[in-house]
Amino acid sequence: MSRLPLSARLYVIGITLTGGLLFAQSVTAIRFEQPILLAVLMALSSAAAALKVSLPLTTSGSTMSVSYAVDFASLLLLGPHATMLVGTAGAFCQCNLNNKAATPPYRTAFSMASLVITVQGAGLAFRLLGGHVGQDDGLMDLARPLVGAATAYFVLNTGFIATAIALSTRQRIHEVWHENFLWSAPSYFVGASAAALAAGIIEHSGYWLAPLTFMPLYLTYRTYKVYMGRIEDEQRHVQQTSDLHLATIEALARAIDAKDQTAQTHIRRVQLYAAGMARALGLREAEIQGIKTAALLHDIGKLAVPEHILSKPGPLTQEEFQKIRIHPQVGAEIIAAVPFPYPVAPLILSHHERWDGKGYPHGLTGDDIPLGARILTIVDYYDAVTTERPYHKALSAEGAIGLLKHEAGRALDPSLVKLFIEMLPTFVAEITAEERPALPAEAADTRPEPGTAAAGPAVEGGQNAFENIALAHREIYALYEIAQSMGTSLGVSDTMALISSKLANIVPWSGCALFLYQAESESLRCRFSAGVDAPKLFDLELKGGRGLEGWVGRNRRTIVNGNPIVTFEAAGIASTDLKSALVCPLFFNETFIGALALYHTERDRYTDDHCRLLDRIAEQAGAVIHNSIVFEQTQEDSLTDPLTALPNRRSMFVHLTRELARAERLSNQVALIVMDIDEFKQINDTYGHHVGDHALREVAKALQGGLRHYDLCVRYAGDEFIVVMADCSREGAEAKRLELQQRVAAIEFEVRAGKRLRLGASAGAAVFPHDGRTYETLLAGADQRMYRDKAERRGTAPPAIPAEFLAAEPLAGSADSAGTLEQTA
Repeated sequence: MSRLPLSARLYVIGITLTGGLLFAQSVTAIRFEQPILLAVLMALSSAAAALKVSLPLTTSGSTMSVSYAVDFASLLLLGPHATMLVGTAGAFCQCNLNNKAATPPYRTAFSMASLVITVQGAGLAFRLLGGHVGQDDGLMDLARPLVGAATAYFVLNTGFIATAIALSTRQRIHEVWHENFLWSAPSYFVGASAAALAAGIIEHSGYWLAPLTFMPLYLTYRTYKVYMGRIEDEQRHVQQTSDLHLATIEALARAIDAKDQTAQTHIRRVQLYAAGMARALGLREAEIQGIKTAALLHDIGKLAVPEHILSKPGPLTQEEFQKIRIHPQVGAEIIAAVPFPYPVAPLILSHHERWDGKGYPHGLTGDDIPLGARILTIVDYYDAVTTERPYHKALSAEGAIGLLKHEAGRALDPSLVKLFIEMLPTFVAEITAEERPALPAEAADTRPEPGTAAAGPAVEGGQNAFENIALAHREIYALYEIAQSMGTSLGVSDTMALISSKLANIVPWSGCALFLYQAESESLRCRFSAGVDAPKLFDLELKGGRGLEGWVGRNRRTIVNGNPIVTFEAAGIASTDLKSALVCPLFFNETFIGALALYHTERDRYTDDHCRLLDRIAEQAGAVIHNSIVFEQTQEDSLTDPLTALPNRRSMFVHLTRELARAERLSNQVALIVMDIDEFKQINDTYGHHVGDHALREVAKALQGGLRHYDLCVRYAGDEFIVVMADCSREGAEAKRLELQQRVAAIEFEVRAGKRLRLGASAGAAVFPHDGRTYETLLAGADQRMYRDKAERRGTAPPAIPAEFLAAEPLAGSADSAGTLEQTA
């Protein structure tokens, strides 16, 4: 009884108490003048009650019997007080005999109490209309009180039961009574007529002819039995057809939902939440069924929304959001063509309206939004924020409840939010009880973390159709994301970092590596690695077609579940934790450029589906990686001097700007040393540019050898070099200037047979912030000191190149300590 609505419980208690009090008051007035007749009538009533037929039009398990005819006979022969005993005996037997399941005691008590009231009401109507108990009034005199008693009996008996059913199922009383009981009215009058005939026979001819009056009752019972059986069969067929239709719709809806959700239980949860709230609000069964159906189909309009928008992990653009906004209207238009016997389309249309009127599609406010739609909005909102989606992480239950409270009065109906929060523990318990048996199967579909994916696209054991649909959707979206990410980064490492992270959603890997083909050495070098043993893989070189990647390069084929140890041993590495590999060749314009390798710590982890997907991705990745290689080479060329391999002027400006900003922030010093090779033009004019080029390379090598690894040496222009030194004082800069000049002065190389050349350089230094705060002022200061040094060197030294060196055949000569040329015999 605790499961009944409060109104139904109060009604049952009221009728039971009223009937009990009336029985207690009236039982003392019973005259046991004909005990045998009373006993026979009680037995007949009990037997007739046991021969009952179910009412298939009700959902409460109500039954109907012809025991009312015996009640009418008892009313005519013994009066209403004795008939109470006859009626209650029949009611008890009808509730407890010939049942498939035990009847709750409160229902038995209610049935017996309602019969007491009904019998007393019918007896009162009989007396008020001139009827006399136990007297032969004649047929004409008996007609009016008999019809009145039958009418009162029918109205009271069916009315009590219809009210109980309506309150229990939250339906309208007159609808329940009209649909389930009005049709039975003729049988009550037939029963009353048969009872009057039996009473007359007993009065005039004794008891022996009375059984002849059972024939109309038996025919009535058989007619009802057959009729009810046919109705029940037809109703069962209709229910089966309806269930089939709903199951078909649910299967399709779940299939659609599987493309947009990470778990296909979303619809079931929303249905349970919505139906529970509808029942708590006292809605009628038809309205509850409409809300459940709308919960099932509320997102069917997303068929009109592109999948890449539904699964987009970041914020939507205004155009994308406008595309999302059409799905309630599309869904309502689809469902409007389906003749549901309850409202569904209006709920789907309005389930994205907001309480404050800022929703869509029509901007409804407050109570203008259908109640069912307001319920759907809350339950769908809660389930969405507590479920992992591509565009947000799942919230905890506490966080979601806090969000609901925050949105109460804004997006959500505040009274419904309060009800939902109160009922949430009950909902969670029901969902947990339902999902527990399915947990092992669902556990097989855990979403993979980037780099450690646990599920591939293959149809594996434990996966159902909806999981396969979700996997197919993830495959499509992952391919879309990879295609989108390709080209967004220009460098090889950045490009591969994006590809590998997106790839992990559909192909599992514990380690990932990119090997690029080096044409000059005919080898493969690892340019990118991530995951397990990534440090071992990075910069690893495979020569002569060795390793898995070398085999792939030679054979131009993907290898599935190869042993990674082959690659590691080919590079001289003895061990690895990786057990299986999927290696795919990369091509650009049908030219082999490298191999993309995925490794896993499980043996035989990869399937043909994984191979198919990686081949598909490699088709796009080949051109993108080739472009990244070209970009890096172009970038390197743009920042490097091709003759000396030193950074060039552009690279220096980038580096110096960064170092000056750092020094400004940390109050440090930065030194700039400008160096110029002495008499370099004469070297070119005398010995040729190839000798000058050789001199520049030797100077670059000497300068690089005298610097820290984080200092920068730049070929600035022609024979001019610049050194940038971070965290260097004026004293340190001056000492380093002299050291570098000595290094250049120590350079000596043969320019022709028997003749050697020694170099010299002038230099000047400037220090930030003492000599300037910008690179222009620092360069100008260092340049000025360099020319001052050059002038001083020229003033104390003979001409760097003797006059005889300017002849067609240079003569032997020598230079002093500051000169730039020296000839030795």
